[in-house]
Amino acid sequence: MATRTKFKHILFGAPIATKKAHHEKLIIPFGLAVFASDALSSVAYASEEILKVLVLAGAMAMPLLTPISLALCVLMLVVGFSYYQTIQAYPNGGGTYIVTTENLGSVPGRIAAGALLTDYVLTVAVSISSGVAAVISMVPAVQPHAVELGLGVIAILCLLNLRGAKESGALFSFFVYSFVAMILALVATCIFKGAGQAPVPYGHIEKPSEGWHAFGAFLILRGFAASCTALTGTEAIADGVQAFKEPAAKNAGRTLGLMIALLLVMFIGLGWSAQHFGIVPMHETEKGYKTVIALLAQQVWGQGPLFTGILVTTAFILFLAANTAFADFPRLCSFVARDGFMPRQLMSVGDRLVFQNGIIVLGLFAGLLVVVFRADTHALIPLYALGVFISFTLSQTGMAVKFKRMRALAKKGLDEHGEPLASGEVPSRTGRRLTTKMGINAFGALVTFVVAIILLWTKFQEGAYIIVIALAVMLAVFKVIRMHYDYLAGELNVREGMSVPAYRSANLLLVPRLHRGVLKAIGYAKASATDVRGLHVTLDYTSAAKIKDDWARFGVDMPLVILDSPYRSLIEPVLDYIDQMIAEDPDLIVTVIVPQAVPKYFFQSLLHNNAAVGLKLALGTRRNVVITNIRYFLT
Repeated sequence: MATRTKFKHILFGAPIATKKAHHEKLIIPFGLAVFASDALSSVAYASEEILKVLVLAGAMAMPLLTPISLALCVLMLVVGFSYYQTIQAYPNGGGTYIVTTENLGSVPGRIAAGALLTDYVLTVAVSISSGVAAVISMVPAVQPHAVELGLGVIAILCLLNLRGAKESGALFSFFVYSFVAMILALVATCIFKGAGQAPVPYGHIEKPSEGWHAFGAFLILRGFAASCTALTGTEAIADGVQAFKEPAAKNAGRTLGLMIALLLVMFIGLGWSAQHFGIVPMHETEKGYKTVIALLAQQVWGQGPLFTGILVTTAFILFLAANTAFADFPRLCSFVARDGFMPRQLMSVGDRLVFQNGIIVLGLFAGLLVVVFRADTHALIPLYALGVFISFTLSQTGMAVKFKRMRALAKKGLDEHGEPLASGEVPSRTGRRLTTKMGINAFGALVTFVVAIILLWTKFQEGAYIIVIALAVMLAVFKVIRMHYDYLAGELNVREGMSVPAYRSANLLLVPRLHRGVLKAIGYAKASATDVRGLHVTLDYTSAAKIKDDWARFGVDMPLVILDSPYRSLIEPVLDYIDQMIAEDPDLIVTVIVPQAVPKYFFQSLLHNNAAVGLKLALGTRRNVVITNIRYFLT
């Protein structure tokens, strides 16, 4: 096994055979760790984002944290139940893109895909930046290196996901469940300590740098919009049904239910605790910055082992929250690429049974955002959640349309495939059941549409317009890529009346000088064609005379063409000669044979003037030209 292959196996793991793909499927505990880490981790910053909005109106607005948290929990239940129905309706995988495309058409499907892809990139950037903030809460000295820390974590996540879903799920489970346990312990402690005492008054709050904001409906809606980041990742389980062990739909549905239950308990608990103990959020640039969770833990636990433990697990879960995007982004890219709207390379499954190109693309774009926004969570949050609520709305509308169509067929005694209903199914009863399902998804679509409008309205000036622009650009890119593939299909399709073309061929051997490697190339050239020519580009008359003498001395039975190059270029004379050959005979296929030295050690290649590389690049754009390398190995 080559050294390069051994290193690859150490880094990414040994290849997994296709027939063993079922062994890589996820059980519920691992599935929750892989697909729900984004949603679960949002409790670490969603309450803080609400407080950062409310604090703009002073102490009088702070008690709204709990009502806003409860409103968000209602939204969680609506969205969660809607996606549960999606899982049951698409047991083989009903991602947002597939549901929307199948039921609403290609254009809405592409809008949903673009919105969701944008949100996945932001998921990684926001989660990593939040994790960096948690680290800074523990070790303030690392604040100047926030960007470098964020990029390093993204690189590690890429590596872990390239090793495979099952392996990453097993590793991440420990950190995910440790975080859940610590948050539940913190909430339980706050309830125990706070139950017997009055709420801590907020008292004086310093005037924000941008001035006080009016306390009114817009501020409340803005706080609610900030909380909606907690719903990002809710769709991930429905998108990744195929990753679960059989029965996949049943296991995915149970995982979704468990995730929603944990979210409700943690989010309501943290919201009540932060309000009861009068927690006021700090700004990331403040000296000695601490997150809301850090401030709350410090107040009820002090700065002991539990305080350190919850910050460590929070940092890890926020870093690993990005894994939801790494699990779903490559899969979604493969679906869109399958339909011809993204590069086909994104459909490739690597030897570890993961979409490796999609993982790498996600890592690069997320890293770019971390650099541009300097790993500042608060700067990234306004861009967040809008894309996912657009996809929520389209997906739920698609499901409502699907159930409406199924209801119409059920009234005729047919299932969704147009076949007679199974024995025992009563058309009227089936129709009523489908009406209920349609109503649930239609209500979910309406609610998420309203939330998307609220997000766009309240966050537009903060940067949400960037998402609208990014989505428009992505749709344009999708269209251009599909146009190229349609053009390619039209050019390459075999039509009636076509036949195999008859070509003549000629071998053109590039000869820098006569040596053992070139003698080997001459033997190959003569064996593979009848029209064979040697071609030497001379920069001075001495070299031309020398190669002529060597050609005659060794009795090479092949014409030798010597081209003069007054401007000392090796490439231009060769290109001109080939163009002249093809101009004289348009049906001629010219095979250019390029000898290339391969040194014993890779670093020795720096000592060789390998003109072959430049020649291959230049010849690659010529029609009717085939390039062949004859390598000779130096021992």
